[in-house]
Amino acid sequence: MTTKVSMSINGDPVTEDVPLRTTLIDFVREEAHLTGSHVGCTFEGRCGACTMVVDGHTVKSCLMFAVQAEGSEVTTVEALAAMGDGLHPIQEAFWEKHGLQCGYCTPGMLMSTYELLKRVPDPSDQEIREALVGNICRCTGYQFIVESVRLAAQKLRALPSEQRDRCFPA
Repeated sequence: MTTKVSMSINGDPVTEDVPLRTTLIDFVREEAHLTGSHVGCTFEGRCGACTMVVDGHTVKSCLMFAVQAEGSEVTTVEALAAMGDGLHPIQEAFWEKHGLQCGYCTPGMLMSTYELLKRVPDPSDQEIREALVGNICRCTGYQFIVESVRLAAQKLRALPSEQRDRCFPA
């Protein structure tokens, strides 16, 4: 059995007929052809590599059905670079502070960071760690990731308000 699902993904409307049990990650990857978000734990919600922002809140898209996102605004990792001039300040910070190694967890880390810094412009290390608790990295040991988030927050706070607003569209 299929159903028509419509949502906005990175500002673009997407409508497709899909089986009822299609997950959001599969909808985004297969119907919208955006493959930046990864499936790392085979749909168990443990790793966070598939993290996206749906209506302003992070979700593990492997645990959410596409029909649950009906009418929603979905933001994926692909949207970040389009929000800045070149790389998004969050992406720049992860690159500068070596917050990524193999890169598999990076899309989820970036999206969790995006949601955190939109809510909390100057987070403490504890707030950073709490925001990333659902994202597993097997390479970095997390310290470089925390430093990356701290630098991203600093970079974003230093931007003129109109440029910062572009990095976090409403």
